Amino acid sequence: MTKTIYIIGAGLAGSEAAWQAAKRSANVILYEMRPNKMTPAHKTSKFAELVCSNSLRAAGLENAVGVLKEEMRQLDSLIMQAADATKVPAGGALAVDRNDFSEYITHKLQSLANITIINEEVTDIDKFINSTFLIPNSSLIIASGPLTSDRLAENLKRLTGDDSFYFYDAAAPIMTLESIDFNIAFRASRYDKGGDDAYINCPMNRDEYLTFREALINAEKTHTHDFEREIFFEGCLPIEVIASRGEDTLRFGPMKPVGLVNPHTNETPYAVVQLRQDNKDGTLFNLVGFQTHLTFGEQRRVFSMIPGLSNAEIVRYGVMHRNSYINSPRLLKPTMQLKSNENILFAGQMTGVEGYVESAASGLIAGINAVKLLNDSEPLIFPIQTCHGALANYITTAVADFQPMNVNFGLLPPLEYRVKRRDKKSKLSERALNSMSQFIQSENL
Repeated sequence: MTKTIYIIGAGLAGSEAAWQAAKRSANVILYEMRPNKMTPAHKTSKFAELVCSNSLRAAGLENAVGVLKEEMRQLDSLIMQAADATKVPAGGALAVDRNDFSEYITHKLQSLANITIINEEVTDIDKFINSTFLIPNSSLIIASGPLTSDRLAENLKRLTGDDSFYFYDAAAPIMTLESIDFNIAFRASRYDKGGDDAYINCPMNRDEYLTFREALINAEKTHTHDFEREIFFEGCLPIEVIASRGEDTLRFGPMKPVGLVNPHTNETPYAVVQLRQDNKDGTLFNLVGFQTHLTFGEQRRVFSMIPGLSNAEIVRYGVMHRNSYINSPRLLKPTMQLKSNENILFAGQMTGVEGYVESAASGLIAGINAVKLLNDSEPLIFPIQTCHGALANYITTAVADFQPMNVNFGLLPPLEYRVKRRDKKSKLSERALNSMSQFIQSENL
C-alpha cells in the first residue's frame, strides 16, 4: 500500500510541509478549502497568501528571525525560495511582493507529480481519519492555520481533548504611492539603514500627534460576535489599543521618530508614521504597525489626518480576524507530533508560533518528521541551539499561561563561554547556524 502524508491547509506551514515531504519522495495529498470556502481575511485561492503584512521581518543575522530564515535556506525551504525570488525594497527587512510570492509557491507545489491537491474543506477529523488515515501507512499534518473554520475547530477540540485558545490579529491598510503628498512626506530609513527609498515617512508635530491619537482612541471599532472574547497578542496589537495605553506609547512604538530627520525642516519630528513598499512595482505601500480594528469609514477619516495622507487612496482596509491555536505544551512533542496520537502532527500558527517565518519553520519540521514516520525512523528533535529547535522547545515546554511566541534569542540556551554584551547576538547566530549545518550533515537532510 502506498504510504501517504495528508496535509490539511496550504498556508505557509502546510505549503512548506508539503514541499519538504514531496522532495523526500513521499506521496502527499494536500487539502485546501479555498476558493470553495474563503476566510474573513484571505482574498485569493493561492497558497501561502500573506493576509497581514508583506514583511518577513528582519533580514540580518543580528536578529533571531534572520537566523531562522538562514537556517531554513540551509534546509532548502520553499518559503525562503519564494521570498528571495520576490523580495521588494524594505531596508533591513525582507519584504515580498505578496502576489508573486504566493504565485511562486502555488506553481511549485502544483508542478510536483507526487503532490495531489484537493480543494475541499475538511470539517470532520474523526471521519477523515477513519476513511483515509490508515496507520502505519499514513500520517497527517494539521496546518489549518489561525483562521481555522469553526466546524474544524470544534473537531480539533475533540481530537486534542482540550479547548483551543484564540486571539485577534489585525491587518494594516495599504495605500497607493501616487496619492501620498511628498510635499509633506519624505523617503528615508532610520539611521539611513537600507537606503533612502525603503520607507516613506509622514512626520507629525506635537499638536498633530495629540489630535491624531485622540481621534484614534475614540474612533468607531468593528464589533465581534457575542461568543468571542478579545484577546490580543502583544506582538500584533491594533494601533488603537497601543494608543489607548498612554500618551506616548505610539511614540515609543510604531510611530517612534528616532533615527529620522525631516529634510523639509532639518529637524527630528515629534512622531512619524512609516509606510513600507507592499508590491514589486512599488505602487502600493502599507502603514507599518497600523494593524487596526476600526471600521472602514473611520479608517478613511482618521488616517487622512496623518500629514501627507490627507488624500491617500486606501486600496485595502485593515481587518480584524480570529486566530486559533492549541495548548502545545500540553499536547505536542518538539517533533510537532500529537502526544496522544503520534502519527498526527501539527504545524503553523495553530501550534502557538507567531509570525510568517515561524509558521513556515514549524511546517518544515513537521514535513520532515512525517516522512520519518512513514519510513519507520525516529522523528527528529532539532538542536535547541538552533532557532528551529529553540522555538519548537518553547512551544512544547512553556509553563504558566501559554501565549504565541515569535522566535527570539531569549529562547536559545546561553553561550557556553563569556562574551562581551555587544558580541552576544553574533555569537548566538554563529552557533545556531553551525549547529544546524552539523545537524543537517549528521542526519543526512
